[in-house]
Amino acid sequence: MTRSHAIAAALLCLPLGLAACAPARTNTTYSANEIGRSAEVSFGIIVSMRQVSVQGQQSGVGTLGGAVLGGAAGSYIGGRDPRANILGAVAGAIVGGVAGSAAEGSLSQGTAVEFVIREDNGRTITVVQTNEDNFQPGERVVLSRGARTRIARAAPNM
Repeated sequence: MTRSHAIAAALLCLPLGLAACAPARTNTTYSANEIGRSAEVSFGIIVSMRQVSVQGQQSGVGTLGGAVLGGAAGSYIGGRDPRANILGAVAGAIVGGVAGSAAEGSLSQGTAVEFVIREDNGRTITVVQTNEDNFQPGERVVLSRGARTRIARAAPNM
């Protein structure tokens, strides 16, 4: 495998590496520092719900990774001409950084559901989370307020 093939393979793997870095922020996913912490619990009824867009957060990993890979790939453009190699590396770093940033942003975006919940105490609140449990309006839920507020299906007798 030549160097240019290795660089091309690395550039093709960049989106996969960024996808692995994308956070898995679902209703049923907890971070390690949340384990063992207590949370306040209350109950309520889902009044309504709607789909919302979640914007990705830029950590800079995509930009940096893209710039490094683009700079490395671009440095081979000039062959034996050092000036052309430098210009190719700079141009490759700029293009790679922009592409990496765009890839990271699109990989960390998604959709969630905004739930409007009327609590038993009469307060009405909203909670935004994923809906892998397929909640529907009218369902009784338990709200857990810890590091994040989450909803889960309440037991039938609760």
